[in-house]
Amino acid sequence: MHYIYVLKSKKDKKLYIGHTKDLKERLAYHNKGFVKSTMKRRPFELVYYEASHDLRDVIKREKYLKTTYGHRYLHNRLCNHLKGKE
Repeated sequence: MHYIYVLKSKKDKKLYIGHTKDLKERLAYHNKGFVKSTMKRRPFELVYYEASHDLRDVIKREKYLKTTYGHRYLHNRLCNHLKGKE
């Protein structure tokens, strides 16, 4: 399986979108500071993910989620969580 994931920085409250084959390991890499682009924004929590068998579909979806329309989709999907409500 391949995963698209969205992390929320507990430090600056901003989102990070990426893709991986091993979701648990990738989250650990982000939180240990092994990912250069996110090392100063640690710690992270996983707030959303999608799974697919096809890497091409995952990459296409990741690119979409990084667009303005994708950000709107995530905001609507995660509105309660992003506001801090459970």
